[in-house]
Amino acid sequence: MSDQNKPLSDGALADLLAQMNEAPRAAPDSAVRAVRPRPRVSMAFEDHPLYQQMKFQRGFADFAKLQNPYYRLHDAQAGATSVIAGKPVVNFASYDYLGLNGHLEIADAVGKAVAVFGTSVSASRITAGERRVHRDLEQALARNYEAEDCIAFVSGHAGAVSSIATLLGPKDLILHDALIHNCVVVGAQLSGATRRFFPHNDLDALEAMLAADRHRFERVLIVSEGLFSMDGDGPDLARLIAIKQDFSAWLMIDDAHGLGVLGASGRGIFEHQGLAPDGVDLWLGTLSKSLVSCGGYVAGCAAVVDLLKHQAPGFVYSVGMPASNAVAASVALDLMAREPERVARLQRQSQRFRTRAQDAGLDTGESWGFGVVPIVIGETVPTVMLAQRLLEQGINAFPIVPPGVPEKAARLRFFINATHSDAQIDDAVDGLVREIRNLGDASLKQILRG
Repeated sequence: MSDQNKPLSDGALADLLAQMNEAPRAAPDSAVRAVRPRPRVSMAFEDHPLYQQMKFQRGFADFAKLQNPYYRLHDAQAGATSVIAGKPVVNFASYDYLGLNGHLEIADAVGKAVAVFGTSVSASRITAGERRVHRDLEQALARNYEAEDCIAFVSGHAGAVSSIATLLGPKDLILHDALIHNCVVVGAQLSGATRRFFPHNDLDALEAMLAADRHRFERVLIVSEGLFSMDGDGPDLARLIAIKQDFSAWLMIDDAHGLGVLGASGRGIFEHQGLAPDGVDLWLGTLSKSLVSCGGYVAGCAAVVDLLKHQAPGFVYSVGMPASNAVAASVALDLMAREPERVARLQRQSQRFRTRAQDAGLDTGESWGFGVVPIVIGETVPTVMLAQRLLEQGINAFPIVPPGVPEKAARLRFFINATHSDAQIDDAVDGLVREIRNLGDASLKQILRG
């Protein structure tokens, strides 16, 4: 056979095809690996910008001799009191508003639920995890809001994120209060909708934004809170309802901190302001505060609950809430209704704290004096320092610093419990005033007005 008639080798054939296509011949794998560009940034998690920022903050705290206030180990049930590092403290850092955490009736019901259903439902509710106790809880919550139905999520944060991301899309608009909880912000981001915020409780600004842009979007969701967890105030709900009606929008109220706290019987902001709850399309809340459990919920019309139960990823693809959690929340909700004196005492003790603080010259911001009362300090370092000194006195109040609150608005946040005594409240205020004076910082002393 002549050379002309010999079949081309694989390599020669590849060369010929490459020339015909005017394309360079592919380099061997080893050559590709040799010239592949290296990443421009380190892929070590220790070099992640957020981790580096944390390291810097911790280094500064060490330099300033500030103890880390996060993730303190509690050695006992956290309510009006707790035990931290073996030391009993008066606790103002837990939102067991009605003092129901550890209530014997709840504990007994939880024990029975575990005996019957175990500690997990072991699947998503849509496939194999539904229990009667889930529906009992949802129906009880729906009755509280006079809604057609309710859906209970295994997580409050994930429930809010998943609901908003399911109901809104790229052609829609979400308008929320500037101080709204992170779960709403994340849900809005995931939805792909246009997201804008209006200044805190500034409903004139909200109305102006809708007047300018409502026509550009299909669906619009307005979101506010019944009781803001950082400031202890809330919106004019009647006007929010009127605005949403005028501009054909949905209104969602996150009443996580309002349930059990606001209103004569603790039903929330609508009871506090004497309004019918059906003016709100979506009632969002959590089970971890007054209801001393874990999870979240959305109450509304039957159609939206049906939609979320079949489309919200945080429900469909998540394990169902443990029966024990559902039972704990149901019994707590029942106790709230049966014992309105708990709500009355919570409100009375909250007002006592705010009044005592204001009389001492402390800045309580815009707090209504129900459950949540901030003491605004301003600068971050003095705020953390005061929290540390209070803890040394046996008073646990958590420091809230940027980005959790705006710059120059750092504060100590006091959660009031229905079982806090007069003496515990008075000692906390007196101790804070004493420590401010003892710091020897002239600028800090100006916090004490008058």
